[in-house]
Amino acid sequence: MRYDCFMTASVIRAFSVHFLTATGAVFAMLALLAAVDERWGNMFLWLVVAFAVDGIDGPLARKYDVRTHAPHIDGALLDLIIDYLTYVFIPAYALFQSDILPGIWAWIALFGITFSSGLYFSGSWMKTADYSFQGFPACWNMFVLVIFAATPPPGVVVPVIAVLAVAMFMPLKFIHPTRTKRWRPVSLAVALVWTVLAAYAAITHFQPVAAAQIGLVVTSLYLLGAGIAQQLTEDTPLR
Repeated sequence: MRYDCFMTASVIRAFSVHFLTATGAVFAMLALLAAVDERWGNMFLWLVVAFAVDGIDGPLARKYDVRTHAPHIDGALLDLIIDYLTYVFIPAYALFQSDILPGIWAWIALFGITFSSGLYFSGSWMKTADYSFQGFPACWNMFVLVIFAATPPPGVVVPVIAVLAVAMFMPLKFIHPTRTKRWRPVSLAVALVWTVLAAYAAITHFQPVAAAQIGLVVTSLYLLGAGIAQQLTEDTPLR
């Protein structure tokens, strides 16, 4: 009897993690509705919430062993579907619709981001042996939010988009803040600071104080470059 109750509790916990992951689809819809009305602060606030959920559902899934206790739902596939919406599709729409980029460049960015990211998300090379990402992990939600907050000129935005799009298919390492063990305490702290600053920027409708703008840029550069720095100091090649 005790064994049956234990298994029932395990199944409930496992399915609860799947349900938590699925809330990301709801947050994606709320973000899309805000984007259609060009309420960019509200849109990014929902994307930040989805980002936070994405950061905690993975550790919970491993803790409660969802593959054993709730195998009928593919949590990894569910996560990828939601990530494409919140990391790629909605941010790309916001970048296009907000007139940050002029004329043809907005169209090029829209098609380039969605097309290349679709290929990346379906790639078999995404994860490395230490659970980092191989290639830029299509975190366009983070990139576009920083663009909204820091307002660099198009002459900066377009080349960076091109570099990041190419970097998705390069043998470059990018950390997963919760799974890459090396420097994990620092990476988790930086990711948390980035999330707080991103939420603040969205709440203030992208009129943050200069310190918050600088903080977003600095934390973004760490999250973008830490994996490459690790790669350059490792003895084993990326595979």
